[in-house]
Parts: sequence; structure tokens; C-alpha cells
Amino acid sequence: MIGLYHPGDSVLHRLPAGVKLALLVLAIVAMTVFVRGPLGVGGAVVVVACLFALARISWRVALAQVRPVLWMTLIIGVFQLLTTSPARAVVVCGVLLVSVALAALVTVTTRVTDMLDALTRALEPLRRVGVNPERVSLLLALAIRCVPLLAQIVADVAEARRARGVSWSATALVTPVLVRALRTADAMGEALAARGVDDD
Repeated sequence: MIGLYHPGDSVLHRLPAGVKLALLVLAIVAMTVFVRGPLGVGGAVVVVACLFALARISWRVALAQVRPVLWMTLIIGVFQLLTTSPARAVVVCGVLLVSVALAALVTVTTRVTDMLDALTRALEPLRRVGVNPERVSLLLALAIRCVPLLAQIVADVAEARRARGVSWSATALVTPVLVRALRTADAMGEALAARGVDDD
């Protein structure tokens, strides 16, 4: 599933979460600054593919990580073609997809608890100015969990509609997805409140 941890003993799995997050930020910044043409995008794609192979993540899992952003990337690519050039469209869309793939590689090779511990330690100095690192970490954990959860809701609703033979309709898809998402959010809120998360 999208964004969920896949156990393993590869070098990337054993790398500390804080180091992986720092390298992720540096890699995205470096691509944004230095990748200027399709050749650079191709090199970045090869590097990311090698990293997934090093982590022993199957190509099906790897493709599942970038599939949700393909439609958005296509729209951005068309816009870039109309306003700039094909080369620029390849660079913009390529950097976006590679960045998503790198972020996904971090999430599938890092336990959420390790990632949150690293984030909490990094945000600890901000406690002096009123930032609660534990709450920020909890927010990140919920965001990480809700991405695959929402994707699963959309897939379930689409499958149910196909089973009923219902013709395609954006409204008929969005409405039940929105209802289920709101119900799930209410359930998560009640569970957090029952555990005293909202208590100060």
C-alpha cells in the first residue's frame, strides 16, 4: 500500500531516520537547483531506481508510490508544454516524480515511530518558542497514515461502483468518498480524544 513501511534489512532500512530525512531534503534541493535538462532527469531516475533495488523494494510497490500523482503530473506537463518548451516540461514533471519517489522510498524503508522520533528531536529547540514537538510529530503521523487510507477509500468506492455497473460520474464517486472520509476523520478524532490527546 502507498506509503506503508516494508520491513527489510537493507542498508537503507538500517540507515537512521534522521539521516534519511536530511538526505531527502538535500536531494530535492539539489535536483531543483542542478537538474536543467532531460539528461539530468534521466540520471536522477536511474539513481532512484538503483536505490529502490538496493532497498529490495519490488517494482510494483515502487510504481504504486508515484501512481497517485500521475494525473497531476500530466496536467502540469500539458501546462508546461503550452507555456514553455518540451524540455522544460520533462524537467518539471521529472523532478516532481523523482521527488515523490524519493519521499516514498524514505517512508517504505523507515518505521513511522523512528521517523517521528527523529522529527521530535529536530524540533526540540523550538519548544522554547511555544512549539510542541510531540504534537507536530502526531500531525505528521496522521498525515502519513491518512494518505494510504484515503487512497484505499477511493479504491473501495470505485470497485463498489464497478460491481454495481454504475456509469462513470465524478459526483457519484466524490460524494461517497467524502462521506466515508469524514466518518473516518470523526472516528479518529474520537479515538484521539478518548486517549487524552486534546488534554493540556
